[in-house]
Amino acid sequence: MNPKKIKSNLFPLLFCCICLTAQMSCSESSQRSSHNTWTHYAGSPDQSKYFESEQITPENVHLLEVSWFYPTEDNVPYFFSPIIVDTVMYVMGKNSSLIALNVKNGEEIWIHSNLNGLTKRGINYWESQDKSDRRLIFTINNTIQAIDALTGQSILSFGENGYVDLREGLDRVPSSIRRIQPMMPGVLYEDLLIIGSATGENYFSPPGHIRAYNVITGEMEWIFHSIPHPGEFGYETWPKDAYKYAGGVNVWSEITVDSEKGIAFLPIGSPTYDYYGADRLGSNLFGNSLVALDAKTGERLWHFQTVHHDLWDYDLSPAPQLLTLNRNGKKIDAVAIATKHGFVFVFDRVTGEPVFPIEEKPFPASEMPGEEAWPTQPISSLPRFTRNEVTLETLNPYFPDSIKQVWQKRLSEAKSGLYIPPSDKYETVMMPGALGGSNYGNTAADPDKGILYILTQEHASIYKLNKVEPPKLDLSVGEIKRVKTLYTASCQSCHGIEMEGGVGPPLQNIGEHLFYDEFRSTVLNGKGQMPGFVHVDEETLKALYRYLGGNPRTFNIRRNLEAQEVEGPVVASGGVKILPDENHSLAMSDYPNDVEHPDVRFTTDYGLDWPGLAAPPWSSILAYDLNNGTIKWRRPVGQDSLYAQGNQSLGAPGGVLRKGMIVTSTGVVFTTAKGGKLYALDAESGEILWEETSSNEINAQPSMYTLDGNQYLVINATSNFARDSYNHSKKPNALPKGYVIYSLPKNKLNPIENQ
Repeated sequence: MNPKKIKSNLFPLLFCCICLTAQMSCSESSQRSSHNTWTHYAGSPDQSKYFESEQITPENVHLLEVSWFYPTEDNVPYFFSPIIVDTVMYVMGKNSSLIALNVKNGEEIWIHSNLNGLTKRGINYWESQDKSDRRLIFTINNTIQAIDALTGQSILSFGENGYVDLREGLDRVPSSIRRIQPMMPGVLYEDLLIIGSATGENYFSPPGHIRAYNVITGEMEWIFHSIPHPGEFGYETWPKDAYKYAGGVNVWSEITVDSEKGIAFLPIGSPTYDYYGADRLGSNLFGNSLVALDAKTGERLWHFQTVHHDLWDYDLSPAPQLLTLNRNGKKIDAVAIATKHGFVFVFDRVTGEPVFPIEEKPFPASEMPGEEAWPTQPISSLPRFTRNEVTLETLNPYFPDSIKQVWQKRLSEAKSGLYIPPSDKYETVMMPGALGGSNYGNTAADPDKGILYILTQEHASIYKLNKVEPPKLDLSVGEIKRVKTLYTASCQSCHGIEMEGGVGPPLQNIGEHLFYDEFRSTVLNGKGQMPGFVHVDEETLKALYRYLGGNPRTFNIRRNLEAQEVEGPVVASGGVKILPDENHSLAMSDYPNDVEHPDVRFTTDYGLDWPGLAAPPWSSILAYDLNNGTIKWRRPVGQDSLYAQGNQSLGAPGGVLRKGMIVTSTGVVFTTAKGGKLYALDAESGEILWEETSSNEINAQPSMYTLDGNQYLVINATSNFARDSYNHSKKPNALPKGYVIYSLPKNKLNPIENQ
C-alpha cells in the first residue's frame, strides 16, 4: 500500500463516493436475472449472455465504431469480463488492479491496485435491498474477499480478518492444499455466493466440493460433496473411502442459476487422475455430471452423468443454458448442456427428465492393468457438433509431405474413436480432446426462442500412458544431511538459524510465497545483494526447496506479491493481507494408510501439440433449434496464418478457446474468435453482418450495456496473438492493449429512420 498515494486521494475519494452513489442510485437489485443489464459475469446468473435492447439491429450493426477505449497500461493478458452497474464499469488493468470507470467519459473513479492472484476472468457485484451496501466479491490467492463498490476499499468485516480461506473444509489439511481457487467468479443467488474450484488434475488433488457463502458475513451456508461421503447418495459409485484421496469432480467453469425457480445447475468436471482410474473403480458420481441443486440449501434435486468413469478429461465446461421450448404445442422449461466431445443433452429443468432420448451404448473395455472402463456411455439423440476420430482420410491436407508421412505412420499404429480407453501400448487419438469441442464461455442462448448457440473447435488430444512411481516427497536421511550442510554453509548467515530471516528475508513456509521456478532462479542466479550459487545441482535444489517447506511438484498460488506503484486515483493496494500458515504441510502425495489402492499408477500429458491435426473446418459457431432438435446453421469463425494463410472459410486451430458470445433480442449474435476476430452474425441465418479485427487478441467474454438510450459493446483485447495468427498489434494506428467499447454513430442510430 502506498500511504502517500492514498492520503493524496482522500478528498477526491469522498467526492467520488458521492458521485458513484448518485450514478448507481437507480440500479436494480443484483439478485434479479435481468437481461437488460450486465451486472454479472455473462450478463446474468442464468449465463445466457443474452441482452435485451432495441438499438443495435441486423440492419444497422455494420455501422458500429469505436466509441471509447481504456488502455490497461501493461503487458498482462487479462481474461477479465467487465461488469457494468449503471454508469460504472469495473475492469482489470495496471498490474492486476481493479478499476472503477465512469462509462460516460472513461475516467477512473478509483483504483484498488496490485490485486495479484485475483481470478482474472471476472468478479461479482452484490447490493442490499436498500442499496446501502454494495460489494464486489472475488477470489484471490485461495481466498474470497470483498471490496466496497463505492470506495474501492476492502471490507474487513467479511469473513475472518477480511477473507475466507477456500482451503478449509475439503477433507484435507488446509495448508497442504496449494491450488483450489476457481478460474471463474462463481455466481450469486440472493445473499449467497455459489462457488466451485480449480483443484488441479494430478493424483491426490483436493476434492472439488461446491460451496455457498454468505456475501455479508463470509460464513459457509452449505456444501455439496461432489465426491460423496459415507451414507450420502453416490458413495457406492466409488471404492470404499475414496473421498479420502480422490480429487477433482469440481466446477471450474460457469455455474448457472435459475433465480425464479431457485435452482443452481452445476457442470461438474472429471475425477482425478483423469486418464487412469484403477484407484476409483465405479461410475464416480458426481463426476462429469449436470447436477441441479436447491440454490438456497444445496440439496440435490436431480443429476445426470454425461460420462461414466471418465478416462478422457471430458469434464463439463460450458455453462448450462436455460431455455423455454415449444415441443408439440407444449411449453417446457429446459436446461441444455453441451459437452467437450460434441453432444447436447436437454432436460426438464425441474424434474431432470430428458427432453430428447438418450441411449446407453456399449464401448470398448480397457486393456490397462487394474482399470475397468465403464461398459456403456450415454449417447444423445440430437445431432453431434464435432467429429469423433482422426483418420488418414481426414488428416490436415495443409501439412507438408514430411509431416504427413510421420502422421500416416502414427495413425496406422494408433487407435482413434469415441471412448477408446487410453493405453500404454499404443497412442489413442481423441477427437475432440481435452480442450473440446465446446469449452467454458462457448455457449449462449435466446431463452424464449429455444435457440442454443455453441462455439466449438476440432482440437485432438494424443494420449499414451506411462508407468510412474509414486512421488516421494519425504526427505531421506542423506538428503537432509546434504541440504542442512548447504543451508548452514551458504544460507544461514543471511536467513537465520531457524530460517527466521536477518540480512535476507525469512524462508519459513517458502512454498506459500514462491513458485519452484522462481526459487530455482533466485538460488542459481542471485537477486539483489544475494550472489548466485551455480554449483547447486537440480536434485539438491529440489531437496532444499522441500526442506524449506515447498513442493516442486505442485502448483503454488502466489500470495502477497511485491506491490508496484500505479498511477491514478489509487485508494488501496493488495487487498486484505493473507496471514501465513502457522504450520506448513506437504501436499498429499500418497494414499492414506487405511485404504486399499493399486500398486502402480499411470500418467500421460494432455497431448495438445497438434490443434490442426485434422482437416478443416477447425472452429465454428452453430445454432441449435431445440424446439425441434435440429442444427439451424453453422459457420466457421477465426483466422490462422499457418495452414490456411488467412482463408476465413475454414476457421482456425484452437479457434474458439477462451472466446465468448452475446445474443441480442434484436437478432444479432456477437462472437469472438482466434486472430482478434469479432463478428456480428444474423441470429436466423448465421450470415456475417459485420466483422472487425482487433489490434490485440480477445480472450475474454464480451459485455454489453446501455446508457442514455445508446447501446455499447465491450471487448477485452489484452492478449498476445498466437504464433499461428497474424500480429495486428504491429500495424499502423493499432490500439494498445485495453478495453474497446463500440457503439453506433451518434447521428446514425437507425439508418432506416434517418432516410
